[in-house]
Amino acid sequence: MKKLLLISMLVLSVAACGERIKPDDETTGENGQGSAGQDGATAGGIGAGSGAGGTVLESGKLVSYEKNAINDPNNVLSEKVVYFAYDSNTVGDDYLELVKHHGKYLSFNAGASVRLEGHADERGTREYNVALAENRAQAVKQIMLYEGASNDQISVISYGEEKPVAFGHDDESMSLNRRAEIVYQ
Repeated sequence: MKKLLLISMLVLSVAACGERIKPDDETTGENGQGSAGQDGATAGGIGAGSGAGGTVLESGKLVSYEKNAINDPNNVLSEKVVYFAYDSNTVGDDYLELVKHHGKYLSFNAGASVRLEGHADERGTREYNVALAENRAQAVKQIMLYEGASNDQISVISYGEEKPVAFGHDDESMSLNRRAEIVYQ
C-alpha cells in the first residue's frame, strides 16, 4: 500500500512540474482567446475563417479546419497523398502530422467524409499488393480516428497495383505508387 501511495505521489509531482504551453500570438485573437470556427469550436485559432486566426506552420502552410479549408491551396489540408516506404504500411514521420490534421478536420466537420484509397507498386503478387494497400489505408484511418474523426466518416478501398500514377519501372516511379490517397466526398 505504501509503494502505491509513493508511486502516486511521484506521478503527481512529475505532472505538476510539466511545462506550461503558451499559445502563439498568431493563433489568438486580440483578447488572447482562441478564435471560434463556424461550428463554434475553439482551439487556439483553429477554424477561423479565410485563414484569419489559423496557425501557420514552419513550412509556411496554413492550418485551419473550417469547412472549405480542404480546397485552399495554402492550407496543409490541400495535401492529400501519404507515401509509404517499400513493403511497409507504417505512416512515416514525414506524413504523420498531415494525417493528424486531416483527422482533426474531420472531427471539427462532422458532415465531412473521406475515402482512403490504398495503393501499391507492381512488385509482389496481386493478392499481396491488395492486402498491403488495404493495410496502408487502414493505418491512415487509425490515426484519423485517434484525432477524433468518426468511423462513419471514413471508408477504405484497396486498389493494390491497379491504379498507378507513374508507369516507369524505376525506383522513383514505384515510390510514387506506394501511397494512400485521401479523397473527400
